[in-house]
Formats: sequence, structure tokens, C-alpha cells
Amino acid sequence: MQLKMIDRAAYDRYQARFFEVFKKIKGRLLSADDRPAILEGAWDRDRLVLMSFPDETAYHAWADSPEYLEIAKGRKAGAQGIVLLAKGFTPQRKPALARSRTRRL
Repeated sequence: MQLKMIDRAAYDRYQARFFEVFKKIKGRLLSADDRPAILEGAWDRDRLVLMSFPDETAYHAWADSPEYLEIAKGRKAGAQGIVLLAKGFTPQRKPALARSRTRRL
């Protein structure tokens, strides 16, 4: 989630209740940074928030829950957000080398 603050007091009210709602699910807060280092390109936001969920169903269960929908009003009043849902990356194992079945004559 990338946020541009428009009413910090409203966002702070959301943030004050965020963890009581977030801790009810099996998600993890990976980062909440007001000053991420911009290494390349332009960024017009004020805050970056990264969360991890076991799967898309878990995210929707949290984001669509009555408890989150109630506090999300404060987030939406306090910040313009870009919310992205991206799939995680799991490296694939390299297949074992096929054993030669050639017989020596």
C-alpha cells in the first residue's frame, strides 16, 4: 500500500486501531515506512506499508471484515491510497538430473 496523507489526524485514528484488527488474522506487517529510500524514479507518496498474508483468501477475509471496514474509513479519510495485491514468490526447485539409462556393452 502506498499512501499520500491528506488528513493526518484521521489517519492516526485509523492507525491507533489497526493492530487490534490486524492481529486477529494470520498476516504479518513487513514494513510501515514514512521515509523509504527512493533509489530510482519518482515517488509522490508519504508512506509505504507492506503486509503478508497466507493467501488471497486470508487477505479478503481481513479486508472485507466488518472490523476492518469500520476502521478503513479513517484510512480513506486520511490518505489517498494505492493498494496492490501481489502474489508471493516461491523459488522452484531444480529438477534432479536424469540418470542415464544407457547400458555399456
